[in-house]
Amino acid sequence: MSTTNPPTGHRPDAPVPRDPTVPRDPSVSRGLYAIETPQQPHSAPAGRIRVHHLRECKERGQRISAVTCYDATFARLVDAAGIEVVLVGDSLGNVVQGQETTLPVTVDHIVYHTAAVARGLQHAHLVADMPFMSYRNVDVALQSAGRMLAEGGAHAVKLEGGSEVAPIVQALVSAGIPVMGHIGLTPQSVHAMGGHRVQGRGHAARQRLLDAARDLQEAGCYAIVLEAIPADLAAEVTALLEIPTIGIGAGAECDGQILVLYDLLGMNPGFTPKFLKRYADLGSVIGDALRGYRGEVQTGVFPAPEHAYRDPTPVERKRHSGG
Repeated sequence: MSTTNPPTGHRPDAPVPRDPTVPRDPSVSRGLYAIETPQQPHSAPAGRIRVHHLRECKERGQRISAVTCYDATFARLVDAAGIEVVLVGDSLGNVVQGQETTLPVTVDHIVYHTAAVARGLQHAHLVADMPFMSYRNVDVALQSAGRMLAEGGAHAVKLEGGSEVAPIVQALVSAGIPVMGHIGLTPQSVHAMGGHRVQGRGHAARQRLLDAARDLQEAGCYAIVLEAIPADLAAEVTALLEIPTIGIGAGAECDGQILVLYDLLGMNPGFTPKFLKRYADLGSVIGDALRGYRGEVQTGVFPAPEHAYRDPTPVERKRHSGG
């Protein structure tokens, strides 16, 4: 035991402060599976992004970045990068569940993934997608959207459709639920549209989209996603509206852009639509890492001695206890 006299006011039974010159044993001090929260870079927002902040972005001419996300690990990375809007999209049916369409996704699925993403976010505005048939009438829509906010921790919901869903939007907004609209190519209507096709071509189709955008804004939407429409039409819609437009395959004149996270990271190499830009090739990186891991396991290189736990020696125990 140390013979050093304790400082004045020190209780004899109080723990002795750890010697800072002695390195910690991570398995003792932090637990086996502790997660360190990364430092936020200077580009990350200072506080939570709200609906009115997105409107202010449009007024200032500041473009809005948005991505889809489905789990807490990616959510932490997205948040640290300063992305303003995170959508838990029903695209999880494609990229997480392996479904051919988004139609099998349920409210339970969205609530589950939204809750996971919410745990990883500190700054980004979190939007939950309303899946197929979850807003077929006002009562169902209120119940579905209410769960996404109350159980999932979403800040808003997104639903697909034009003028025909304006009454649903109005009811949700009146109940205090912010709503993001979605027009153009709406994947939940893939069968009715005859596949994933560019929308808004031709005078009549163009006018329907302009009318839909105006009706959704009047119903109370705070933003609208424009998917797979001609760039000049997206620019016209953006100029028409006071609320932000978020484009995907809709050209550069929208107030913001959204991409599916797995697509922009190159984790879905077979998906090559015209609008997609890959910012990384993680599919190849992950494949190389897994092959390297498998090889080291088979040859006995991993785990090495430094990856194994051992019982501390008496001297190490004494140091860790501050003795």
